[in-house]
Amino acid sequence: MYDGQPDQNPALTELRDRLRTAMDQPGRSMTALGRSLGLGRTTVHTAVRRSGPPPSKRTVVILARGLGLPVAELVELWRRATEGTDPASVAGGGAGPGRPIGDWDPHDLEVHPAGTAPGSGPGARGGVVRRVLPGYVSREHDRVLAQAVREAGSGHGRLVVLVGESSTGKTRACWEAVQPLAALGWRLWHPFDPTRATEALDDLHRVLPRTVVWLNEAQHYFGDPVTGERIAAAVRSLLTVPERGPVLVLGTLWPKYALRYAALPAPDEPDVYSPVRALLEGRTLTVPEAFDAPSLAVAVALAEAGDGLLADALTRARTSGQLAQDLAGAPQLRDRYEQGSPAARALLQVAMDARRLGAGLHLPRAFLVDAAADYFSQGEYDQRADDWAEAAFAELARPVHGKQAPLRRAVPRPALRPPGAARPGGAPAGPAGTVFRLADHLEQHGRAVRGALCPPASFWHAAHTHLTRPDDLYRLGEAARARHRLQWHHHLCHRAARAGHAGALFRLSRSRREAGDHQGADSLLRRAADAGDVDALLDLAERRERAGDTAGAEVLLGRAAESGRPYALLRAGGRRERAGDARGAEILFERAADAGDPGGLLLLAGDRKLAGDLEGAEALYQRVAATGSSLALFRLVFIRAAAGDLEGAEALGQRAADAGHPHALLQLARVVEFEGDAGRAEAICRRLVGIGSVPAMLDLADMREWAGDLGGAEELVRRATRSGRPEALLYRARKRREAGNPQEAEAWARRAAEAGGPDALLYLAELRTEAGDTPGAEALLRRAADAGHADKVRNMPAIAAKWRYGLDPDGTPTLPWH
Repeated sequence: MYDGQPDQNPALTELRDRLRTAMDQPGRSMTALGRSLGLGRTTVHTAVRRSGPPPSKRTVVILARGLGLPVAELVELWRRATEGTDPASVAGGGAGPGRPIGDWDPHDLEVHPAGTAPGSGPGARGGVVRRVLPGYVSREHDRVLAQAVREAGSGHGRLVVLVGESSTGKTRACWEAVQPLAALGWRLWHPFDPTRATEALDDLHRVLPRTVVWLNEAQHYFGDPVTGERIAAAVRSLLTVPERGPVLVLGTLWPKYALRYAALPAPDEPDVYSPVRALLEGRTLTVPEAFDAPSLAVAVALAEAGDGLLADALTRARTSGQLAQDLAGAPQLRDRYEQGSPAARALLQVAMDARRLGAGLHLPRAFLVDAAADYFSQGEYDQRADDWAEAAFAELARPVHGKQAPLRRAVPRPALRPPGAARPGGAPAGPAGTVFRLADHLEQHGRAVRGALCPPASFWHAAHTHLTRPDDLYRLGEAARARHRLQWHHHLCHRAARAGHAGALFRLSRSRREAGDHQGADSLLRRAADAGDVDALLDLAERRERAGDTAGAEVLLGRAAESGRPYALLRAGGRRERAGDARGAEILFERAADAGDPGGLLLLAGDRKLAGDLEGAEALYQRVAATGSSLALFRLVFIRAAAGDLEGAEALGQRAADAGHPHALLQLARVVEFEGDAGRAEAICRRLVGIGSVPAMLDLADMREWAGDLGGAEELVRRATRSGRPEALLYRARKRREAGNPQEAEAWARRAAEAGGPDALLYLAELRTEAGDTPGAEALLRRAADAGHADKVRNMPAIAAKWRYGLDPDGTPTLPWH
């Protein structure tokens, strides 16, 4: 179209003249200018020469900014110069706007970041933050969107606008949907610069076939009554003119904008959104706020397969189903905590500490403000403004993606009870005044980053002064006791007890008894039992039984069992068993097993086995094994073996191994070998070796050595040693000692000790004792005891009595672990 005549396009001539005039300044050259602006010399020359196609819009914008010219005026000249022009004839724009889909980073298309890759960020090498996305879970709208993409790929222009609230996954759905088009060589164009609407108006006429037009947050394109009408008309032309296609136009909208554009105007009002309404009719697709049950199941499967971002989000959003909102808001919530003002950070830290130590969801404003005092540094405290709290609460109320706020005002739902029902313990309905709720993600983040910290004095004082719920007072009192803040424990527990909290009454009864006040302790214990505290009921039942009041004890145990707590059911079942009521005991033990603790049934099965009732014992073990108990399977293995059913025993052992507990099968192999069936024992061990069981490798090595296959035994030992497991390294040490090489034995034992094996320390102590190094042996025994293995030290074989029993020759205890 351009034949080299400089004056055939007045707008283009004016554009070039203005650029050339600005360039013709002393000290400026095309090469230096291009280098400073990131443009090549040829690109700059083409933009100002008197003939040829016009420059690209991007070049015009960059040059205008670099030369200090009004960008909007030059872009308007460029638009007039290229109106009606074949896009392929525009310099730098022969391929049309956009670039290949595969060249885009989804975050540059406004897909919300959900987290960073492990090992990236400020503390990593290079300090580069690598953003990552969680695994994608398809939902019903994805299937409809995928069909539109397939139709576009087949040559039919399509427009789909996803409608949903903030951070429901609209933009991510669009990104996932266009991936099949990337393999077909499609391009993607995101109109954005200098404004979304301006670039869309300027360049929609240049869009070439096989392009995805990305209109994320489509209100920025359609929202203005003037430009929105022109953009809607340009998109319609793009979709309806056959030679322009195929193209795929994808957009997203919040529901309030979709409703605004779809609404018909009143009779006396202008219809400003008529073109937009006509364009969007039948082309919108709703994205729900929450994942449904099937989608959540897929998300759980991805999390269990190793998707850490989904696993983290599910801990908070599994009940609500708002996974997308949680993933979108989590990084911003952490940023608001870490980058917030000192006052905002102090309030968040108070809320974090309160939640992780047991306070309820709704935290009174007065508590948060008073508790924050000691969370400021001295300098920050001195510089606080009079209205610091109001400013901080306003800062924390501003939402992030997903409509989440770091600390938001909350309105607790009223607790509805039947008419005439009294509130337990006369407890108040809840905190008075304004209350706030911490964002779930920040609550979890607080447990991670502040879990080892003890709150300062202002926290405990504010809790005692402002909190009123008995549960909050009791839980924080227990937290104070665990952190050796015993005075605050005492005061918080007393406040909870005065409000009738059963647990607090029981705790105070124990304190009174420890202080020698048995009468006061009994009174508090009865009050706690009357209030329904299970521990108090069990304690009181035990005291009644010791006093000979078996009937009273039985009543109290029955009340405790009504709670459904496993330990209460087990205690009550044990009482029935001692009283000779085997069936009553079994019923209670079954209830405990249903509640998650099969210990009573296992105990009952063991008693039946000792009594010779193997059939009854097996029936109980089978019942417990059905719940997935590896211990029950383990014991069933030996019942079947004792009955001579080795095939059945093996099958049960294999079930345990398949469930991740191969020890039952390994023990069966040892029993079978002891009984003389070496072939079967080896076959069992080889199956376990096949799944990587190191103990089975060592047992099989012994069997091979006993059979004279020293090479096979050595290969198994090498394989076990490569695992680095302490038992394998210690096995190697023992073999070297048996071979008469104590130095190598000690070297292998030290490697086993470094790998964390307590038995290796004891074995090293034996070697040191044999070598006459008594101080060395004692040091090793002390290390083992300090690591929590004092019982093993006391029962050490092959060491002199002083070290084995911790006694001097006269019988005086000498070692510190006694």
